[in-house]
Amino acid sequence: MENKKIKSGFVSLIGRPNVGKSTFLNSFLGRKISIVSDKPQTTRVQIVGIYTEEKGQIIFLDNPGIHKPLHKLNQSMMEYVYNALEESDIILFLIDITQKFGKGDEFALNLLKKYKKTKFLLINKLDIVSKSKALPVIEKFKDTGIFDEIIPISALKGMNFELVNEKIFKYLPEGPLFYPADSVTTTRRKFFISEIIREKILLLTHDELPFSVAVLVKEIEKRENGVLYISADIFVEKDSQKAIIIGKKGSMIAHIGKLARKELSFLTDKKIYLDLFVKVKKRWRDSMTVLSQINKQMGED
Repeated sequence: MENKKIKSGFVSLIGRPNVGKSTFLNSFLGRKISIVSDKPQTTRVQIVGIYTEEKGQIIFLDNPGIHKPLHKLNQSMMEYVYNALEESDIILFLIDITQKFGKGDEFALNLLKKYKKTKFLLINKLDIVSKSKALPVIEKFKDTGIFDEIIPISALKGMNFELVNEKIFKYLPEGPLFYPADSVTTTRRKFFISEIIREKILLLTHDELPFSVAVLVKEIEKRENGVLYISADIFVEKDSQKAIIIGKKGSMIAHIGKLARKELSFLTDKKIYLDLFVKVKKRWRDSMTVLSQINKQMGED
């Protein structure tokens, strides 16, 4: 690979919340590096996924969904989107064909028009709709004149991934490997653990909670018996939310812990002891102190 010309560059995953960006990334890489949920705004930061083969290297930037920012947290989420649009060589705009075209899509298209980059439209969930329903959608987006390529896919099943791969390398510039060939992500251990815990909270709790929950890993220690001890704080904004996460006689927090331990044990190949503490931090989404603590763990092992 070092003795011949290869291609490399940055490819941003952009779209409204819950269109399948993280599912696409995990599936394309063949490894889970980004949590997945059917709740809105699951991805809060930019997740870097690295794909390397003989043709070169693709650095995927999985970004938060495009939305109207109402808190400092949301503002920081949208900053990732704007930075990705500036820095990427190729923009992959994902849509969910089962969702109706709305104001969010219109806003996203107007945003994309501002950037003179190579743009792909990936139409997700083509495995569950008929061609007769897909064709008008394809034509609608084709008529915008924004996209260099329009590719129907299934992020869950990997449909048309070979074509996506081929087209990305067609447009990427020649360049070096930005990361070692065996790298898959830049995500640090503390942050990934916090995300796995948050994913289980999103899976098990009501719609009111996703926006109001954050997880901060406080301690990771390998004990003499080989068990990996993990201590983490779960932040919510109201006492009522704390009660939901703890559950009746601690049933919910126990269920969250069980699911998180199971996955973390599988991913680390270690026995896990998980200590979870639920704390009320009113308006933490507007607290720079809390947000800086959460962001700091992105760079810590």
